[in-house]
Amino acid sequence: MTSLHRKDLGLLALRTAVGGVLFAHGAQKLFGWFGGGGLEGTAQAMEQMGFEPGDRNALAAGLGEAGGGALLAAGLATPVAGSVVAGTMAGAIAVHYPAGFFAHGGGYEYPALLGACGLALAVSGPGCYSVDAASGHALGRPWMGVLAFAASALGAVAVVSRRQDVVRRREARAADEAAGENGTGLS
Repeated sequence: MTSLHRKDLGLLALRTAVGGVLFAHGAQKLFGWFGGGGLEGTAQAMEQMGFEPGDRNALAAGLGEAGGGALLAAGLATPVAGSVVAGTMAGAIAVHYPAGFFAHGGGYEYPALLGACGLALAVSGPGCYSVDAASGHALGRPWMGVLAFAASALGAVAVVSRRQDVVRRREARAADEAAGENGTGLS
């Protein structure tokens, strides 16, 4: 087996593993499959985490994971799919960041790894065992990945910034209410 085929087999293994995991997580959010909450349950959870409005954020997260994962697994529009996955995982990292790095403590290790894999696949391409290769890379042009990464990064910054504002407002409101209950609030 030549080194070229080994690389392509490695990319196929990575794409299907990462894409499959992401698809499953997205299907939990979108359809309630695999023990997930579906759109309604995910929307409620998203609201609690500070992603407002919850329904739009649940749909975006589900589509980013399920759609990006399916496209990665197939090796279709790989630069775009990997960029979408990286942007989607930025939102997940924002939620888990306060718990530190390691996943066993609720940290951001796992979404960071998935996002890094998505980004690496966007940069490396899908290899020859992919729909992109079979189609002559019609949907996998490098410039598409650059544009998708820029759009995904801007979208992630906007979503995470908005969430941080919501979380800060909630914390301030909770502090004001606690101060009022303790008799230390100003009237």
